[in-house]
Amino acid sequence: MRAAFILAVLLSFITSCSKPQVAPSLTPQFNELSESDRVRLDQQRAIVAATAKQKYGTGGLTKTVADLPVLQRLIDDNAFNKTQTYELQSLGVAFGDVLASELPLSWAMVTDEYGTDPTLRYKDRPVNINALTMISKRVERGEVVNLVQLLQITREQLRQWQ
Repeated sequence: MRAAFILAVLLSFITSCSKPQVAPSLTPQFNELSESDRVRLDQQRAIVAATAKQKYGTGGLTKTVADLPVLQRLIDDNAFNKTQTYELQSLGVAFGDVLASELPLSWAMVTDEYGTDPTLRYKDRPVNINALTMISKRVERGEVVNLVQLLQITREQLRQWQ
């Protein structure tokens, strides 16, 4: 019995080592949002809108630059702590809507070496902005997040792709 177990482990090890390694694609693949993708993003937007309404009595999000003060206040007031990744990524979705209203960006699904996630695609180019994690990663690292500055940086970075 023990010999069979050792043989099974050894065979498993050998086959896993002999599998060819596939290099990750260097070019991201983009697809339109599916209905379930849209629902997911809307649910994340709803989390941010409900939190802003509860904390500040706001009426809702506009998906425009007018949302920046509310989003910034949520960040500054630590409405979501650094362990609340989903909620922080929801802030990223709301901020992504602002970016899409100000810049030639649109929501799409991207598949790359990291997996498949919602992203903002620049025109029809293989350039994307990971708005989903733009805020969460900075908060998790303890960095100060300035949304007006992030909008400006994004604008400047996209200029080089024109």
